[in-house]
Amino acid sequence: MKDNIKDKVIVITGASSGMGEAAARHLAQKGARVVLAARRADRIKVIANDINGEGGEALAMVTDVTSLEDVKKLVDTTVAKWGRIDVLINNAGVMPLSSLDQAKVNEWDKMIDVNLRGVLHGIAAALPIMKAQKSGHIINTASVAGHLVFPTSAVYSATKFAVRALTEGLRNEASAWNIRATIISPGAVSTELLEHISDKDVQAANQEYVSKVGVPPETFARMVAFAINEPEDVGVNEIIFRPTAQEL
Repeated sequence: MKDNIKDKVIVITGASSGMGEAAARHLAQKGARVVLAARRADRIKVIANDINGEGGEALAMVTDVTSLEDVKKLVDTTVAKWGRIDVLINNAGVMPLSSLDQAKVNEWDKMIDVNLRGVLHGIAAALPIMKAQKSGHIINTASVAGHLVFPTSAVYSATKFAVRALTEGLRNEASAWNIRATIISPGAVSTELLEHISDKDVQAANQEYVSKVGVPPETFARMVAFAINEPEDVGVNEIIFRPTAQEL
């Protein structure tokens, strides 16, 4: 099969750790030009320096996805440097699980702002560029929690259900401009995501479970690479992956 990753310009949000970092490193190894976006400037700079030091091409951009201005600057800087944007991976996310009766409204608002509004900001910034190019690919990270709801996941699941609906709407509307849309729903992956949980009992239970069955973030990177590498006339619309041992 033809290599459809080499030389592509790929922007990744939430790239300072976990699945975003793994995707950046993996895609750069395959010859992509990667832009790492996250709030932690020191962390994305180290990762970008690693990639560049290994002969790849990477740019670090401090970005808060809850700010439309930040995300537009991210996309505009990418286009100014490399002339286009081939793939946007909307990967930034938070998961402060809690039961509804705790009414952790600030955490609910944060999930809505990052998990949903952040994806909308990415689409708003990148879609005009891709439409003018008549090509592009937007990959949104959801979760198995976007397919089912379990105790403490109600709001988190709501944001991920919404991202699934949004991605399908994007696929439907953007296909006329040769723009592909993919949603990737991971199961238990060993990342920093569980650190967002302020309820210590919920956090401990999830950390124990993920430590037993969780797969490494490189699994996500391979799924992303598969979707990107397919020929442009093939849209990989949805991928769900879990550890084999995960029941839910």
